[in-house]
Amino acid sequence: MHNKEQIVYPYIPNSVPETKQAMMKEIGISDIMELYEREIPDELRFKGEMQLPEPLYDEYSIRRHTEEILAKNKNCKENTCFLGAGCAPHFVPAVCDEINGRGEFLTAYVGESIADHGKWQALWEYCSLMAELCDLDVLSIPMYDGAQAASSSIRMANRINGRGKVLLPEKMNPEVLMVIRNYLNSMPQTDIQIVTVKCDSTGCLDVDDLKNKCGNDVCAVYIENPTYLGAVEMQCEEIGKVAIGAGAEYIVYVDPISLGVIEAPPHYGATIVCGDFHTLGVHMQAGGGQGGFIATPDDIKYIAEFKDLMFGITDTVVEGEYGFGEVLYDRTSYGSRDKANEFTGTSTGLWAITAGVYLALMGPKGMEEVGTTIMQRSQYAAKKIAAIPGVEVLPTQAFFKEFVVKFDKTGKTVADINKALLGYKVFGGKDLSREFPDLGQAALYCVTEVHTKGDIDKLCYALQGVVSC
Repeated sequence: MHNKEQIVYPYIPNSVPETKQAMMKEIGISDIMELYEREIPDELRFKGEMQLPEPLYDEYSIRRHTEEILAKNKNCKENTCFLGAGCAPHFVPAVCDEINGRGEFLTAYVGESIADHGKWQALWEYCSLMAELCDLDVLSIPMYDGAQAASSSIRMANRINGRGKVLLPEKMNPEVLMVIRNYLNSMPQTDIQIVTVKCDSTGCLDVDDLKNKCGNDVCAVYIENPTYLGAVEMQCEEIGKVAIGAGAEYIVYVDPISLGVIEAPPHYGATIVCGDFHTLGVHMQAGGGQGGFIATPDDIKYIAEFKDLMFGITDTVVEGEYGFGEVLYDRTSYGSRDKANEFTGTSTGLWAITAGVYLALMGPKGMEEVGTTIMQRSQYAAKKIAAIPGVEVLPTQAFFKEFVVKFDKTGKTVADINKALLGYKVFGGKDLSREFPDLGQAALYCVTEVHTKGDIDKLCYALQGVVSC
């Protein structure tokens, strides 16, 4: 074993022993652990020797070691993926990677834009394009993900009208629900009670139950459109009338790539629109390629309640030139610390710039075409899967890219089916049997613009082989 005090790590600055000793002498310590005496109590410190492998010092060996580990993964390049539920394979134009890889964006942190040339304008352009897609006026900088956006939207509604209940669908994205519960319960100054509204098997709201529960104590009615289980909410206008009629905010969580073919939420009454923009030109990244957005009308009662930085455009002293800057800075925790609306942390600014590039590249016609393509291919897939003996597709009036497939009549579990599909190099749908046991052995399948007819036919061939054996 090497003497750890004598190792010079090529990727760690100031790891030369003499340099470390000089630094420690300067601040008056003799052991590096003295730096942590106040922060890490003695009873929490590991006293033994960590059993670490021998270090790799050269770049080639590290790269080869890492690639060997990553090669053990089953990835979406070598396997056809029909998983969705919030993160699905979508086409990423090459120009998206080209722009977000530029040094002034890739290496620029989200905070003050000193030497971050063009970042404020790029974020302003993203906000403008996303607002146009949602047919609303105002967005802030992007949030961590869609679940964060949903949670903050509810907090905004609570601050706007001071009411203490939010109505949520009983069948909604469980990961988003977990974040909402955690976010609402972790704020001592907030007392928001979650009340669930009955849904049908595809997640669409029971309007009669909504009417019974939507009183003058409800701050917001929240729906997903499309629902977590893929259905297009056909009663969204009536839901909006119930919410607005009770004086509540109407929050709609959307998949933005659907807005080229599905009506923009404000047209059926939504006052706050939120969601995750990972579908707009961002690669799947094991949880990293997400980004949340909130959009509202141009009304100070909404603008004042955003928690994050906003970017505006203004004239400069030079005629014909424009400047980009922050709006209502004191709303944020940067400006007012603990007196701010909410805490503002690291945002997903790089992905917002990427989404802006995607929207600029696609334009209204492109968004319509990709949405139409997704709906046509998902309808084709659902029809072919439903023709497999023993397999049932949950009926719904309309769906966008996801749909529920039931396997109860096959005598097999979703887990068994998905395991067998790996032999065909296919990732099957998400197992819903734990999240929604009332659906039985059901899986959520997702079809997007990247799935060809051949991919779908391969899936159906594989499913038929798996369920019949």
